[in-house]
Amino acid sequence: MQALPDDVRPVHIEPNGIEGLLGMCHMPRGLIVFAHGSGSGRFSPRNNYVAAGLRREGFATLLPDLLQPGEEEIRSKVFDIPMLASRLLEVMQWAQRQPETKHLPVAFFGASTGAGAALVAAANADIDIAAVVSRGGRPDLAGDALTHVRCPTLLIVGSLDAPVIALNRQALLQLPVRKDLAIVPGASHLFEEAGTLDEVLRLAAAWFAEVFPDKTA
Repeated sequence: MQALPDDVRPVHIEPNGIEGLLGMCHMPRGLIVFAHGSGSGRFSPRNNYVAAGLRREGFATLLPDLLQPGEEEIRSKVFDIPMLASRLLEVMQWAQRQPETKHLPVAFFGASTGAGAALVAAANADIDIAAVVSRGGRPDLAGDALTHVRCPTLLIVGSLDAPVIALNRQALLQLPVRKDLAIVPGASHLFEEAGTLDEVLRLAAAWFAEVFPDKTA
């Protein structure tokens, strides 16, 4: 197992034995549940980088493996958005039962195909989801669920990711909620260029900070 930061611990999420990484901070404003894309998992370096930054901004984070061992190599599983969304909802429901997170409002952060799953989950959740943020996402994979999303949604795309920009613009038109599309200059699909992932973090943290309930209100 990789060495974990001091504020992160492994968790076993039942009923389906999903493995995850739960990160806590002092008096969190909410819980950000991550939905990885394209066969990635809880050790995704980019999502862990964003999660660490969000914890510094006052949000707890939960990074689950939505795919079971072996499923990452099966393309039909990687793109099974309803299955991924169902597992994401299971993770959310588990968090709602844990003493340290059950009182926290929940938001989703989805990357690539995980963004489609996050939007489907947000549309079908039995609690109010505070927000969805998509990084280099495929919101088009959410299909008709886009029209049923009820929470503020931010779509972040790299300026060099032209095909995905077009898909996000189309999806933006279908969302019936507060929404925005942010294009990060000089970023490709994976946001590997210097400084681009920091811009994703800045945009996501600002969005969550604005739409999450203010605990002092």
